[in-house]
Amino acid sequence: MISNKAKYAFRALLSVAALPEGETITSAEIARRHAIPHKFLEQILLDLKKAGILESRRGKSGGYVMLRPSDTVSFGEILRLFDGPLAPLPCLSRQAYRPCDECESEALCEIRREFGRAYDASRRILDNRTLADALAGAPATPLTGKEERLVG
Repeated sequence: MISNKAKYAFRALLSVAALPEGETITSAEIARRHAIPHKFLEQILLDLKKAGILESRRGKSGGYVMLRPSDTVSFGEILRLFDGPLAPLPCLSRQAYRPCDECESEALCEIRREFGRAYDASRRILDNRTLADALAGAPATPLTGKEERLVG
């Protein structure tokens, strides 16, 4: 499961990304629209600013805007930002790799192999789906062969 923080980040980002170019939205408006605790949302928006995804503008027409185009922001990137590595096992992680203590051989590990197949399929989807795809309602590229059975 993804954390509430990640869910709120997705809701906030989709709200900002849906705006016409140059328009802003305040954190208070995002919080109101999505029933997100305002103080919690402010921390999330700050994390998104630090990551170079959002920009905040001050003044009468201030608020948040996308710093990067929505078609360059993937669901995988945001999920990693808020929830850490996507891998279900530490031996599968590309960013936080460590061998499992009890494993004698990664090459022969049935658990690693099966979870690796499922992880590869989900990672591919999350890393290829963007905010723009979600806003456009674009269908995901179908998986092929055995991978469809793993995800479906």
